[in-house]
Amino acid sequence: MTVPAQVQLKESSRSRAWGNRWSPAVLCSVLVIVLSVASKLQAAEWSVSPSLGVKGVYNSNLLLTPLPHDDTYGYWVTPAMEVAGNSERLEVSSRLAADVVGYFGGEDRQFTNVFVPLSIRYKTEKDVIGFSGGLTRDNTLLSELQATGVVLQFAQRNQWSFNPTWTRMLTEKLSFQSGVQFSDTTYESGRLVDYRLFGGSGGFSYALTERDQVQIMGSYLDFRTTDSPSVFRSNFPGIDMSLTHAFSESLTGTVHGGPRFLQSTSEIFGGDLTTHDTVWLVGASLQQNFERASVGASFERDLVPSGFGLLIQTNRAQASASYDISETLTGSMSVVGVLTSGKSQVVVGGVFPDSRYVSITPKLSWKFLEWWQAEVSYMYRWRDIDAQLDSANSHATTFMVTYYPPKRTFFH
Repeated sequence: MTVPAQVQLKESSRSRAWGNRWSPAVLCSVLVIVLSVASKLQAAEWSVSPSLGVKGVYNSNLLLTPLPHDDTYGYWVTPAMEVAGNSERLEVSSRLAADVVGYFGGEDRQFTNVFVPLSIRYKTEKDVIGFSGGLTRDNTLLSELQATGVVLQFAQRNQWSFNPTWTRMLTEKLSFQSGVQFSDTTYESGRLVDYRLFGGSGGFSYALTERDQVQIMGSYLDFRTTDSPSVFRSNFPGIDMSLTHAFSESLTGTVHGGPRFLQSTSEIFGGDLTTHDTVWLVGASLQQNFERASVGASFERDLVPSGFGLLIQTNRAQASASYDISETLTGSMSVVGVLTSGKSQVVVGGVFPDSRYVSITPKLSWKFLEWWQAEVSYMYRWRDIDAQLDSANSHATTFMVTYYPPKRTFFH
């Protein structure tokens, strides 16, 4: 999928310059938060769980293109470390990881993914203050494709996120919930558009019975492109109501929905073009747990930002199942289907084409030694776009071996 020629995109050097200018500052801020929190933990228990994974991959059509192509082979080396600390009131956790990736054959590329998440949870008798965020540096072909069904480009994405939350218990059954959402995304490509997302939400949650809980939330999100000659901005306040019902101790279902009032402004030839629309977002999920198995299904209609510099609407359905064949052998299956359409115009007369994406992934995991685990998986992917005559599909297999050294636990 390509962006229409009329859209003016910034040079990739600008994107990298912006990221180089702000990334150290944000990273230092995150480190200061972690160190200050760690210094205040009294009688805290800390644990460190390192791991090292090596994976070999094969893909018959890595870029999911309908054009002639060659098979691609590759390797992944993934060192990781889980860090967790908790006291009576405070919980801190993170999983630091990196992917050193190399492809050859149909695609000859090398890149490195980096993941630096942070989760903090502090509770008192009536309040729970939380934070989640950090840095994610990954490849758009793998991350955004599976989430939105849209192939952007074989490019690296750098995303910083900052999401604090606050929950206040008003009574035994009624609570007030609020949160702030901020993310800044840059791409190392001159054909993709950087963007920033900022918003907040607040509302009430009420326990109708021991099995039923209802929630009503108001929200506001502002999406805008950054460091681009052709500016695009969109905001969408909205309301969402949800109901969660526990059919039994092992079966839980949730439904939610509500309107979003979308306003989009595009800068076209020196002037502003503003459009208005009302979009209904809905979702539902069902989760069943058994003694040795679990089954889940979900559907979600959402508005999400894209590296094309606009908002897209996704209708995403997913079904998953896992079964413990034995104490050391586990089998799982995941099926994902995504229907994607544009909810904002790129330019006058230019509409984002609808696309359809399906992936099927069976996987088998085997813990063959105390600290060793092997995984083998297969993935079938299919994608169809209205703007293309032919659809595309791919077959992929992976084999991964992971070493988990003993977890280290100590007290402060």
